[in-house]
Amino acid sequence: MRKRSPALLPLRLWLLALSVWPAFLGVLAADLSKEPFTIRISCGSFDDVRTSPTNTLWYRDFGYTGGRFGNATRPSFIIPPLKTLRYFPLSDGPENCYNINNVPNGHYQVRLFFGLLDNPSLVSEPIFDVSVEGTLFSSLLLGWSSDDEKTFAEALVFVQDSSLSVCFHSTGHGDPSILSIEVLQIDDNSYNFSPSWGKGTVLRTAKRLKCGSGKPAFDEDLHGIRWGGDRFWLGLQTLSSSSDDQSISTENVIAETLLAPNFYPQSLYQSAIVGTDRQPSLSFEMDVTPNKNYSVWLHFAEIDNGVTAEEQRVFDVLINGDTAFKDVDIIRMTGERFTALVLNKTVAVSGTTLKIILQPVKGTRAIISAIEVFEVIPAEKKTLPQEVSALRTLKGSLGLPLRFGWNGDPCVPQQHPWSGVDCQFDNTKGNWIIDGLGLDSQGLRGIIPGDISKLQHLQSINLSGNSIKGNIPTSVGTISALQVLDLSYNELNGSIPESLGQLTSLQILNLNGNCLSGRVPANLGGRPLHRARFNFTDNAGLCGIPGLRECGPHLSVAAKIGMAFGRAGGKDGRTFFAPKNSLLQGKLLTQNQGPSSPGMCK
Repeated sequence: MRKRSPALLPLRLWLLALSVWPAFLGVLAADLSKEPFTIRISCGSFDDVRTSPTNTLWYRDFGYTGGRFGNATRPSFIIPPLKTLRYFPLSDGPENCYNINNVPNGHYQVRLFFGLLDNPSLVSEPIFDVSVEGTLFSSLLLGWSSDDEKTFAEALVFVQDSSLSVCFHSTGHGDPSILSIEVLQIDDNSYNFSPSWGKGTVLRTAKRLKCGSGKPAFDEDLHGIRWGGDRFWLGLQTLSSSSDDQSISTENVIAETLLAPNFYPQSLYQSAIVGTDRQPSLSFEMDVTPNKNYSVWLHFAEIDNGVTAEEQRVFDVLINGDTAFKDVDIIRMTGERFTALVLNKTVAVSGTTLKIILQPVKGTRAIISAIEVFEVIPAEKKTLPQEVSALRTLKGSLGLPLRFGWNGDPCVPQQHPWSGVDCQFDNTKGNWIIDGLGLDSQGLRGIIPGDISKLQHLQSINLSGNSIKGNIPTSVGTISALQVLDLSYNELNGSIPESLGQLTSLQILNLNGNCLSGRVPANLGGRPLHRARFNFTDNAGLCGIPGLRECGPHLSVAAKIGMAFGRAGGKDGRTFFAPKNSLLQGKLLTQNQGPSSPGMCK
C-alpha cells in the first residue's frame, strides 16, 4: 500500500548474463521511456485520498463495484493507513467484483489488502475466496486477521482485453471485506520461470522474504523503481526459530541490480543471513497447498568480508530433498564480489511443506539474501464475451434478485459459477459457453429480452413458475441447439412465435399456464416429433389443437394430426417426463396452478 515518488531513478540497461539469470537469456530490457500503468483504490472511500510521505494517490471506489462501505481496522504494518473498507453481505449476492476498465494490455502485479469491519458487534472474521481475471488465487482461512502476512494477497496476471476483474466469493462464513486494491504494471517478461510460463499462467505470491532484516519493506523503501511493481518484502532475521543464523550487512554497491525484467533493488542484496560455525547450513520451511507447482527464486550476493575468492564458499541447494542447484559458488558464477545472483527452480510439491536447505560442500557457511516463492496456477479460460453480455442483459430485464450476484464471469472460477447458469467448455473455441438456464420459481417479474438469442449454445431454458410478462421473443427460434423450453406458469401474452417451429432439436416445450392467445402455429401443432412433449394448456386465448378451444373452420388437418402425436405423451397433455440425456432428466413436469385469475391476462 506504499507508493514511491513518481520520478524514475537513472538506470543503465544491461543484457543479463546466463550464469546470473539463466531463465532470462535473450530477454530485451524494458522500455523505461514510458511510465508503467498504476492504479490504487481505497475501498469504501467517498473521496480520492493522498497519503504521505510520497503523496500517493488512492482513488475512491465509487462506480467500480457493489457492496457497502464502512470504517476499517487494518493490519499493523500497513503504512500509510487507509481508514475505510468495502464489504459484501451475502444478501447482495455470493460474489462481488471490482471491474477496472481502460487497463493497457500487459503484465500486472495485483495486490489486495484485507481488513475487518470496525464494528464492536462483529464476533468473527469473514472467510472468503478471491479471484483475478476469473482465476481463483487466494482463500482466506480462519485466523488470517491476526497474522500480518495473511492480511494481503498478491498475484501476477496478464491483462488481455483492456479490463481487469477482481472478485470476492462468499463461502457462507461472514461478509467478504476489502481494504485496498493496487494494480501495478510490470515488465511483460518478469518472473519468466519456464517454457510453460505465459498468458495461461497466474502466479500467486506465497512468500517473499528479505533476509537479514527484521523490518518489512516495499521496493520503494529499498530504492527500487516502479517497473518492479513495488513488491512487499517481509523482513527476516533468522530462517528458522530453532537455528542460530546470523545477519550481516554491507553498504557496498551491489552490481547487476535494477535490471530488466525483474528490477530487483540493490538494497535487497545489502543484507543476508549466514550460517554459523556450529550450524553452517541454512534451512527454511513453509506450508504450501499440496499437489501444486511452485516457482522458487533465490537471491544471493557475496557480501561477507571473509569470502573474497572462488571456492571459498560452495554449497548445494536442496528443495524437498532433491538437489535443485549443485556447487553454487557466488563469486565464480557472477565473476566478482558484491554482485547479485538469482537462481530459479520450479518444483512439484505433493505434500504440505516446501523445505529449502543450503548445504555447504566446500569452504565456509551458506548465505542467502532473499527468497521468493510463487504458486503456479493455470489461468482459467473465460466465457465467450457475447454470452456474458447476453446474461447481463437478461439479469437486468428479468429483475434478477441481488442474492443471485451474477458478477464477474459466469463460469469461472469453476468453484463459484453463477447460480442458475450451466456451463460447458468448448474445446473448439477455447472458451466456456452457456448451455443451460435454470431460473424456475425465483420470483422474476420482468420480460424476456430478445438478446437471449445470443446464448446460441443453450440446450435448456427453464423460466417456469415466475411472473414474467410480455411476449415470447421471436429470436428464441434461432437458438438451434435448444432441446427444452419451459416458460410455463408465467404471465406471458401475445401469440406463439412461428419461429419456434424452426427448433428441430426441441423435445420439451411447456407454454402452459400463461396468457397466450391466437392459433398454435401449424409448424408446432402439426409437426409429429419423435418423443416430443408439448404443452399449451391453461392459456385461455389459445386455440387450434385438441384440448383448447376451436379456432373456427380453418383448422388444418395437419394441425389436428400433429396434436394427436403431441397428446400421446400423457393422459391429458399436461404431465410429462424429460427425455433421456436432457438437462431435466428424471424431473417430473407437473401442471400447477396457472395465472390466479383471468384478470391477470390482459
